Amino acid sequence: MLKDSQDAYGHQLYDFYKGRQVVEIVERDDGLIDPSETYPKYYLSEYKDWSLRERQAARYVKGRVLDIGCGGGRWSLYLQKKGHDVLGIDISPLAVKVCKLRGLRNVRVNSVSEVGPGMGRFDTILMIGNNFGLFGGLKQAKQLLKRFYNMTSPDALIIAESLDIYKSPVDPIHRQYQTRNRRRGRMPGQVRIRIRYRNYATPWFDYLLVSKPEMIGILRGTGWRIKRFIASKKGPAYIGIIEKAMK
Repeated sequence: MLKDSQDAYGHQLYDFYKGRQVVEIVERDDGLIDPSETYPKYYLSEYKDWSLRERQAARYVKGRVLDIGCGGGRWSLYLQKKGHDVLGIDISPLAVKVCKLRGLRNVRVNSVSEVGPGMGRFDTILMIGNNFGLFGGLKQAKQLLKRFYNMTSPDALIIAESLDIYKSPVDPIHRQYQTRNRRRGRMPGQVRIRIRYRNYATPWFDYLLVSKPEMIGILRGTGWRIKRFIASKKGPAYIGIIEKAMK
């Protein structure tokens, strides 16, 4: 459970929900600062404002849904209106509060590492908004994917979004960071970051950005495989539609 002083993401989300101007700041452990006024609006966006790849990915959702890192609940609320039984989880207590204020019936404070069979059986697991990154690293990704396999139906899908760092604009600062990661035995796109907002700051955490071949490699041996990729027409973002390899 995050302390209130650590819930930077939740505070920015709550303030934006209340109509205040919000700037999110992502700080990387090499000192890079990335401010954004766009993301808070994105976290509460309606279906009509989603990217084409997200709208295409939404067609694959079926049955009971687990929305990991649900944020302001944009996907959970959309799917709830469509008649799906949805459980949204987020590590941010205030994000969960915003979801409830917006009408999401089933949402709770949980981290991705706490996901397990006790939550029940699911037909779709969502990791949207680059939330494949919540795995943090290769070892935890494989462990959790195997756990997901055992708590899902035989024809279940994982719908996961990531960012191909190799297709991002060439930036010496990012390339230096990727080189440093390789020297440390980390994946190139494994970033250590924290979210800051006003006088709030989350703890530092690992976030994993992967290319399509890297996602395929992570899935290998976990019981999952790529069904198809939905690429962005512009930029490095993409969504993997992931199915069970053995049915």
